[in-house]
Amino acid sequence: MSAEDFRFAEVFSYESLVHAMAGAVGSVTAMTVFFPLDTARLRLQVDENRKARATPAILSEIVKEEGLLAPYRGWFPVICSLCCSNFVYFYCFHSLRASWLRGHKSTPSSDLLMGIAAGVVNVLVTTPLWVVNTRLKLQGAKFRNADIRPTNYSGIMDGFVQIIEDEGVGALWNGTFPSLLLVLNPAVQFMIYEGLKRQLRSLVHRELLSLEVFLIGAIAKAVATTVTYPLQTVQSILRFGQHKQHTDRSPLLNSLRSVMYLLINRVRKYGMLGLFKGLEAKLLQTVLTAALMFLLYEKIASSTFKVMGVKRLASSH
Repeated sequence: MSAEDFRFAEVFSYESLVHAMAGAVGSVTAMTVFFPLDTARLRLQVDENRKARATPAILSEIVKEEGLLAPYRGWFPVICSLCCSNFVYFYCFHSLRASWLRGHKSTPSSDLLMGIAAGVVNVLVTTPLWVVNTRLKLQGAKFRNADIRPTNYSGIMDGFVQIIEDEGVGALWNGTFPSLLLVLNPAVQFMIYEGLKRQLRSLVHRELLSLEVFLIGAIAKAVATTVTYPLQTVQSILRFGQHKQHTDRSPLLNSLRSVMYLLINRVRKYGMLGLFKGLEAKLLQTVLTAALMFLLYEKIASSTFKVMGVKRLASSH
């Protein structure tokens, strides 16, 4: 078998497919459990006139004003987008790493590089799904900011059609620039997760316990989220489509200008802490979701490999 055939087999391998399926199922299950926390986070990010409060208080307001099921508004499109997104990310991450390492042990730097590469592919492929589901999730919400224009999409496909007709095809990739910067979030998360997992395994010389995997996943996501949160806020605002972007320059300069404007404007209005409005809700949701996702992912992948009699590559450890 030639080197080209060998790498082709690694990229389109059964193991990469198992990792992708396990990551997708784990993330969908975890997000469903903690979905109301993400609803609270998104409201705080895009509705500037809503006062920052504790997550339970925000959820209580939403339920009182919009009904008992309001915290789960937009669940289906988010789950569809998340399933596609994590499948792409996990598949790219593990297939690229298998091709790159070819039997050698992985390192934090290689994990970071593979995470960034997988993140770029994921952003370019799945951003239109996230633009639509951000709007669907906020559809029918009672905003404190009167300037926000409501949307009326019947579903994901109708959202695609209306956005293309009203705003052009390019609007489906709103927020792509901060999203590309935010590939550092899952890349840093995977680097810390894989690094801590390797270190702990070298100390205990056994398979990690469920609680250990949960805690490692939580730590990795907490660090990655806190570092990149201001850009996540900008990303949510741009995806929602309420910010008027400049059109007098190249797309890259327009995106950079919009990101800088939103960051500076946030600081001017609310101070440096304004960049982290909703962080408590985000950390609560994303840390618990990521921890549960990694736990389910490891269990599903491990069980699948055992049932099928396939040995996991050493590089994945």
